[in-house]
Amino acid sequence: MCNKDLGKEICELKAMVKAQNKRIDMLIKHVKEGCAADEDKEKESTIQNLSPYLPCLCPDVLFHLNLDTATTAFPKVFGDVRFVCLGGTAHRMEAFAYFIMREIGLKLSTSAKLKDLSEDGHRYALFKVGPVLCASHGIGCPSISILLHELIKLVHHAKCQNPIFIRLGTCGGIGVEPGTVVITSEAIDGQLRAAHEVVVHGQAQLRPTQLDAELAEELKTLCKPGKDGFVAVVGKTLCANDFYEGQSRLDGAFCDYTPAKKLEFLQRLSELGVTNIEMESTAFAALTAQANIKSAVMCVAILNRLEGDQITTPLDTLHQWDMRPQMLVARYMRRVLYGDPPEETYECWCSLSKHDVPDEVRATTQECS
Repeated sequence: MCNKDLGKEICELKAMVKAQNKRIDMLIKHVKEGCAADEDKEKESTIQNLSPYLPCLCPDVLFHLNLDTATTAFPKVFGDVRFVCLGGTAHRMEAFAYFIMREIGLKLSTSAKLKDLSEDGHRYALFKVGPVLCASHGIGCPSISILLHELIKLVHHAKCQNPIFIRLGTCGGIGVEPGTVVITSEAIDGQLRAAHEVVVHGQAQLRPTQLDAELAEELKTLCKPGKDGFVAVVGKTLCANDFYEGQSRLDGAFCDYTPAKKLEFLQRLSELGVTNIEMESTAFAALTAQANIKSAVMCVAILNRLEGDQITTPLDTLHQWDMRPQMLVARYMRRVLYGDPPEETYECWCSLSKHDVPDEVRATTQECS
């Protein structure tokens, strides 16, 4: 056996032992604290500030997810969810689901595949991989807000304990190199307000766009520029209502401002600490903050808007960049689930079998077809 193969096997063994030791430590803790008392105590949802009318909904129909509390046992199917990850398209989130499955050490049999739990709804895609829920949100605040209302109710009905929500996507960078991962510190709207505007009964209400600062910084520290070949930065995000004029582009069907005005606006944003532009962060931040959910927004910049508007980067390069936020999220999940493994074992986690993973992070039968 060559040294390379031997090193790989040692690496895999280290990861396996670490996962098993984690499970043993948890079992010992349960014995000491009295596992019987734990089992008898019914969990309650940790989601806050929800509508007082939810208890009256029997059943509660999550129409756009094609789920309801009458036909789905939410605590049984979704009660173990600890992370909810959102991205734009169904294809992207299906690919992410398979990626994160490998990264946290879960496996499917060769004849099985992940099931889109909302497929019959024909609006959003929803995949469950053990403790991770992956959902597509479409484009823009209206689309993601509909999804978030139903996802927040989903984790509430499932009695999930302190779930973490993370939005993954692409963006236009401002003063950052293409390929840079931008983690949002504060989401501002098109009028440069740190707020999300919701019109209720004809009156505009401004909801604060708060994101978890500690989570943002922790995600940034998981990027290793020397090893990864890219950097991660934390900065403000401008959330626009459209892709063209709202982002001061020159390449839309209509434009009544000059290139000089465009550059003046983008430079103003840069001076305010804005490092990227996208279209969902204010709604995402406002709704998760209202529910007291720990959340983060991570996007990879696919161009520097100070240098142009058109996206000309080859598709294979864009795909490689798209994986960068996902890599950091995978490292964060491994840290939360298993502790912080040595860097040299990162690439070995995908080799763990399903039976080497603690019970509480195993995939459930509902996620496979």
